[in-house]
Amino acid sequence: MNKKDIANFRKQFKVNNDLLKIHEIFYVYIMKESSDIYHHQSFPFEMLEQEQKELFIDNFKKVLSGQLDEKLFELKFQRDVPESSQLILHQGLLSQDTEAWKSHMLLLVEKMLKDKQYEMDLVVTFIRGEYRKPMKKSDESEESSRDTVYSNPFILCSMNKTLDPKKELLFDYVEKEFKYNIVVDPIINLKAPISGFLFPCFGDGGADVNHVLYSAGKKYELDYHVIEEVLNAEETMTAEDDKIVFEEIVKKVTGDQLNTSTLSNVYDEIHRVIEENEEEEVPRLDYKDVENVLRVSGVKDVDTEKVETAFKTVIDDEKYEFKASSIVPKYSSKSIKIKTKVADIAVSPQDLRYVRQVHFDGKLCLMIEVEENPLIEGFQMIPEVLFNKVEDKQE
Repeated sequence: MNKKDIANFRKQFKVNNDLLKIHEIFYVYIMKESSDIYHHQSFPFEMLEQEQKELFIDNFKKVLSGQLDEKLFELKFQRDVPESSQLILHQGLLSQDTEAWKSHMLLLVEKMLKDKQYEMDLVVTFIRGEYRKPMKKSDESEESSRDTVYSNPFILCSMNKTLDPKKELLFDYVEKEFKYNIVVDPIINLKAPISGFLFPCFGDGGADVNHVLYSAGKKYELDYHVIEEVLNAEETMTAEDDKIVFEEIVKKVTGDQLNTSTLSNVYDEIHRVIEENEEEEVPRLDYKDVENVLRVSGVKDVDTEKVETAFKTVIDDEKYEFKASSIVPKYSSKSIKIKTKVADIAVSPQDLRYVRQVHFDGKLCLMIEVEENPLIEGFQMIPEVLFNKVEDKQE
């Protein structure tokens, strides 16, 4: 799934929407002390009250929130795994009977509990439903976009921690007295899911049962127990990991020496590759592409062997491919941070070329090329002459 597919799916999560029908909801309460299932129950989603529906809808929208390779990850299932979660999910998806569907979901919950101790009580919620996506209307067709739709059955899971009830002081208007509010029931924190997943993945081409969309609780904080042991999916690299590895490879190739102008050229070239492939899948860069990017950007003494060796040294895989969008900072915003003892500066990748590190009067200085006099606290700075022309000696 690309970000457009996820966004289109997520925006359908609203009550009484004919393009997204939630058939059943099934939740399981897990005790932290014993890691046992304390209680579970299921309902047709339509039986819930309006407020309950909205709470769960908002919760699942949060599961589907975030950027790809930061908080959301499309993962490939491992092959030849005993009691594969891919098979369990697929069987659950095809189950016509509620009890059969629940039994398959409970198998996944058992995997969540195996060799895992949670800090708080946990509630695991599953929904299964149908996502209807209208087919793109051709120019010749006069049919309504709703006349023909893709039907995508799905299972969506959310894992939520419980919170201790708040201790509050209440005022009773009838008795005219203050009362201490004693609540013993734990609160299910639906505002911040700690993990979740969607099966199957889907886009314009229909369902992809070989992949699952995993959702982390926080950006870059992946739960590898869920990924490997619960979902039986392959490990993945986050966008942050990709960026760090790319930077290390460039350092190996350039000898850790790269001026701001050349680095800006590198970002420009990667951004150009992304722009040229905007309508397609996010482009990936292998060692040959990285070599070409560095050469075009003006890096000297770059050759295939040097780049391939850097790949082997840093990531131990000369065939590894980076997602281009992961290794370039956000291009249109001031995403590059330059930190010094005196000041912190933020610039966009395209403006990095206007920043220089220079030696002046025996000191290391940061020079920024500007088009107008900058303001400091509303005061306009006055240009200072730092470089004086040496007058010719009179004979």
